Amino acid sequence: MLRCDVLIIGSGLAAATLALSLPEHLQVVIVTKKEPDESSSSWAQGGIAAVHSRQDSLESHVRDTLVAGAGLCDETAVRQVVDEAPRAVDWLIRQGVPFDREGDDYHLGREGGHAHRRIFHVADATGAAVQATLLQRLAAAPNIEMLTRHIAIDLITGEKLGKSDRRVYGAYVLDTGRGAVQTLSAGFTVLATGGAGKAFLYTTNPDIATGDGVAMAWRAGCRVANLEFVQFHPTCLYHPHAKSFLITEAMRGEGALLRLPDGTRFMPEHDERAELAPRDIVARAIDFEMKKRGLDCVYLDITHQPAKLIISHFPTIYRRCKELGIDITTEWIPVAPAAHYTCGGVLVDRHGRADLDNLYAIGEVSCTGLHGANRLASNSLLECLVYGRAAATHLAGAEATPRTELPKWDESRVTDADEEIVIAHNWHELRRFMWDYVGIVRTSKRLERAAHRIRLLTEEIFEYYSNFRVTNDLIELRNLVLTADLIVRCALRRKESRGLHFSRDYPDLLPEACNTVLTP
Repeated sequence: MLRCDVLIIGSGLAAATLALSLPEHLQVVIVTKKEPDESSSSWAQGGIAAVHSRQDSLESHVRDTLVAGAGLCDETAVRQVVDEAPRAVDWLIRQGVPFDREGDDYHLGREGGHAHRRIFHVADATGAAVQATLLQRLAAAPNIEMLTRHIAIDLITGEKLGKSDRRVYGAYVLDTGRGAVQTLSAGFTVLATGGAGKAFLYTTNPDIATGDGVAMAWRAGCRVANLEFVQFHPTCLYHPHAKSFLITEAMRGEGALLRLPDGTRFMPEHDERAELAPRDIVARAIDFEMKKRGLDCVYLDITHQPAKLIISHFPTIYRRCKELGIDITTEWIPVAPAAHYTCGGVLVDRHGRADLDNLYAIGEVSCTGLHGANRLASNSLLECLVYGRAAATHLAGAEATPRTELPKWDESRVTDADEEIVIAHNWHELRRFMWDYVGIVRTSKRLERAAHRIRLLTEEIFEYYSNFRVTNDLIELRNLVLTADLIVRCALRRKESRGLHFSRDYPDLLPEACNTVLTP
């Protein structure tokens, strides 16, 4: 059994921020499914929203966030994050993150839904730059140990140990290299596992986004909320060899236009803000035009901007598109929507605390109230920073889970899997029907069909999980099916169209905005 003061499951920006913000006398173990830099944070292109310009204001950032959230944001959470944003960005700068500069000041980008330029960025690869900087810091920290290629299976709770408390004692973790399950005992356990984009056939997320934290928290007895609000990014590169490649919203902030194949702009017909409307509106507009006209994609056009500006501001996109035979300085970029961000998650307070004692959830896995029914662009990395720092401050002064001898993982009644093709088949089936039935536009009939299929898959997976040794793929599939079930259950409860949840059966907005909270 491995013992630590703080166990962090995940290695994205929320995890790194927390680990580096904790007192150095605390022994920290970070568990990551693959390599530390393989996270959704590393894939983030746009940047981090924070008020900096004299023309901008905290109230403006608050207002933009509330408007994007479609009446469902927790204003207290919004103000906490917006107020802390400048200090959080300053902390990153002190860590060495090389945000782009323009003369003597920082170059600030603008994205959809923002009234001002307030996006700190490193070209069009902000997440990668931030993560590279913080991972260097983590590697140099003597109190932080990184367990790569380890995947958490389940949280160890007082209930599982026959105790009467509602406390988390650690987690069971599979070392995928050795195929052995380890018992990790921790004074505090933190879920920083990211979202669940891989529940859908088309996504901008990396393969690790399988809803692990939401599923583990639910099985342990935590509430989840607002999982029906899945953000579909409007502009994912549409190309057979461009798996999950995002075209940042910052490109529209620099003047890129959305066009039909014949060159017609269509966004002004859908919203007065045109290409700078919030993501849910742009994604639905693209979805509408594609279905109406039988298109596989639409096009993003930035060719009217100087080539030097395009290449300097979007070097990653320029290089990747050029590899695929598209010169974005002279050619339009084929794009289509894809699942991008999970706005709901494990319900937490302003410190990131979940329902069980000494359990925290930070980053995309959590539901803080910041995003409401739709996340404002570049508020995601910001949320990771603010709640990572808030959790560190609270955790450092809290009472740790007492040291307890934990039972080993029991494999006495299972055997090696004999039909692993079942996992691959179920995975594909789930992602296909989630895309078809629980996508950008929903109906009650489609949601019921998805719920029925999920019930069948759940039965198959439970039988498989009960009889065979766990593997990375089986753990992820088990988590993904459960998270998909919670998404559908939340969607069926919402009898209106709000933010990212659009139902043909309930196209109107209810007069009162209410959270969708599920209790185990």
